[in-house]
Amino acid sequence: MSTFSGLNTAYSGLVAARKGLDVVGQNISNANTVGYTRQRVTTSAVGSLAETGQLTSGLRVGEGVSVDGIARLGNAQLDAHVRNSAAAAGYTAVRANSLSSIETSLNEPGENGISAKLDEFWAGWQELANGSDSATPAALLLSTAGEFTTMIAQGYQVVSDEYSSVRGDLGSMVTELNTAASQVAALNVQIRTTLATGGSANELLDQRELLTTTISALTGASVVAQSDGTVNVLIGGNALVSGGTASALAVSDAETLDDAMGGGTVTLAWADLARTAAVTIDGGEIAGALTLLAPSGDLVTAATGYNNFATDLKNKVNEIYTTGKSSTGAPSSEFFLSDTSKPAALGLYVVPTKGSEVVAGDIENGGAYDGSVADAIAQLGAGQATNADGSVASPNTKWSDFVSTIAVATQSELQQANLASTTATYASSQQLANSSVDLDEENVNLLMFQTAYQGAARVLTAVDEMLDTLINRTGLVGR
Repeated sequence: MSTFSGLNTAYSGLVAARKGLDVVGQNISNANTVGYTRQRVTTSAVGSLAETGQLTSGLRVGEGVSVDGIARLGNAQLDAHVRNSAAAAGYTAVRANSLSSIETSLNEPGENGISAKLDEFWAGWQELANGSDSATPAALLLSTAGEFTTMIAQGYQVVSDEYSSVRGDLGSMVTELNTAASQVAALNVQIRTTLATGGSANELLDQRELLTTTISALTGASVVAQSDGTVNVLIGGNALVSGGTASALAVSDAETLDDAMGGGTVTLAWADLARTAAVTIDGGEIAGALTLLAPSGDLVTAATGYNNFATDLKNKVNEIYTTGKSSTGAPSSEFFLSDTSKPAALGLYVVPTKGSEVVAGDIENGGAYDGSVADAIAQLGAGQATNADGSVASPNTKWSDFVSTIAVATQSELQQANLASTTATYASSQQLANSSVDLDEENVNLLMFQTAYQGAARVLTAVDEMLDTLINRTGLVGR
């Protein structure tokens, strides 16, 4: 009996070595597969079975090796760190990219920015005030003013376009989220079934880990492992995925900047109307987009800044300009007006259409060459005009404050994005160091299992020869 037991022991060694070679081959084949986690065959020694009888020898060695399973060498803590850092990186990246677009469009400081054109506008008024012949300076002033209002409108339009872009991206993010949630639920079912039947679900676990990382990068979701091998994915404490069931989100309202300026709010809700719980996004790209699109968000704030600047400029210039009088004694009309059907920054336009219509002073009382009004307007740019409370009345100051606000917010967000990206990269590198395939290590394992297979085969051959002698040659010795 013990001799036949030796056959089984050697055979178990062959099986274990062969399974080890299969796992090494799988690792090497997927060395460059994104998301693949290396695997190892797990074995344990089989103890000896007690025997009784006259022919037993008493002490016995074990009965070989048992292949217990194929371990996936992942680390739940490192995986969670990757998900958390991906959520932070996604949140800051969306905000930094959007704010950077707005800041870039300002062209400040530089000759193509509104500051330079604003200085040119004030200089045009000063030229008009100093010149004895007002025809040419007035024509140049109108040209500058027209370019100026166009630049303000273009700046506002950049913000409007950025809002539409982020709003469109948000819809795409929600679609991606819903798709990933459905796939996680489907994988949950497959993994649960595979594990229940004693199979290996390692590759399915790799796929699910990639999807949950994507979901966390989008929403800051948390992942809770269950005893049956499934996971629940939670956003804001509510289940997005529970076992084999996935919920979906829907985004609505405030599709344009005009909607948001009117108080409209982008709404996230469960696509299943039976679910009335509020959708709370803790982090990730979707949360970053929502902060940008909110009525009090950065894009609405930027658009409001353009409107306030346009309104302030119009009021301050008109306040002085309307004090002028033509040669007939008639007071001059406004220099700037706004189309009330549009936002102030888009609707701002210049009233005079030709140089002869521009009023530089009180021609009735000050003479044909009076430039007092033009000079007073020029002083707005020089910063010498003041408000009733003593503060500087120059629109330059208002524009400078607006640019500074955008620049500070952008710089802060870029710094946070860089830190978050560095953290995410470090977390990912730690995860890869633990779970990725090392070809040098796999080559060593390949030789180890190959040698083990050859050794087990030699043992099997030796036992087979022993049995052949025992069965076929016993009693024939000496004949």
